[in-house]
Amino acid sequence: MIASRMEYRSGWRKPLLGLSFVVALSGCAFAPGGNIDYEADSQGEDISDNIEVKAITPSLVKALAATEDELRDSLFEYTENAVPESEIDYDYMIGRGDVLNVVVYDHPELTIPAGSERSAVESGNVVHSDGTIFYPYIGTVEVAGRTVRDVRGEIQRRLQGYIAQPQVDVKVAAFNAQKAYVTGQVDSPGAQPITNVPLTVLDALSSVGGLTLGGDWHDVVLTRGGVERHLSVYDMLVNGDLDQNLLLQDGDVLHVPVVGNQQVYVMGEVNTPTAVPMPNARFSLTNALSQAGGINESSADASGIFVIRRNHDVDSDTFATVYQLNAKNAVSFVLGSEFILQPTDVVYVTAAPIARWNRVITQILPSITAIYQVTQATRDIQDLNDDF
Repeated sequence: MIASRMEYRSGWRKPLLGLSFVVALSGCAFAPGGNIDYEADSQGEDISDNIEVKAITPSLVKALAATEDELRDSLFEYTENAVPESEIDYDYMIGRGDVLNVVVYDHPELTIPAGSERSAVESGNVVHSDGTIFYPYIGTVEVAGRTVRDVRGEIQRRLQGYIAQPQVDVKVAAFNAQKAYVTGQVDSPGAQPITNVPLTVLDALSSVGGLTLGGDWHDVVLTRGGVERHLSVYDMLVNGDLDQNLLLQDGDVLHVPVVGNQQVYVMGEVNTPTAVPMPNARFSLTNALSQAGGINESSADASGIFVIRRNHDVDSDTFATVYQLNAKNAVSFVLGSEFILQPTDVVYVTAAPIARWNRVITQILPSITAIYQVTQATRDIQDLNDDF
């Protein structure tokens, strides 16, 4: 009886183990863990013709670097005369609320009529809401919308009837009429006065303390008269594209949005999958992997480190380019340090075959064990019944 029981159990275990082995093998195709298959998408449609796969080699890295250098050189050539024409010809226009300081040399009673202890702002002439100021002897002077040079010439000409050869100088003591506004991800957002010194985009950002770590250097929005224009501070500072360093005008709003999609996504068999923001710098594949804690040595397939880069050209038939780094030899990470990533790149590290196999076994083993225990308990009960 005992021998027959042992034979039965042994005979039952063998097919069960064999069945589990076959199930495990067939289940590898559905194993959890990193893998890249660009032959078909989730709907089964073949997309291999829309994916371009390239190995990361020294020649590829050199070619990509040369392309970036050509772009940078073209930007520098285009901005050889970097100062905008509008800045060269810039002249401040006096506005309502400004304070003018008029000096008539050798005539202090006209220069500081309210006493020498008062500041230029306190003793100056405020431009009224109708755009005029009042000055002794000559009366009302239209100043709004005119330059300091124009106003000085008129006051000097009109004073000649009262003073012999008047020497007049006019300055803006307080700039209150015109403002531009800087908002969003900057250190100290607020209004920036438009003065007789040209105020450019970079000047305004510098005045508010610069961009924060969460600011998007690649897509700063300038709104003027309800029309938006998108500017790249990164291109201005790194690539020298100062044609984007526009002159700000009264009422302009310069907004720095959050970093948004200016990130690189590191996924798969890494120790800490993460999204790495890159608002103000570009970094390499090796740098991105290090910020994700490096690859998981126990489960990663070092030959399967991929960079998936979306093609933003809507007219192109290529949906994305997949760059592959084979880092079986750790020296290859030096090559990875020369491969510069772009925003929205996806770095994906695949799992080694043995890791995927182990995951399949881990998932099906509890089910097989449960089946065995239930069957064994049923058989033991049947054997007990047979004994009685």
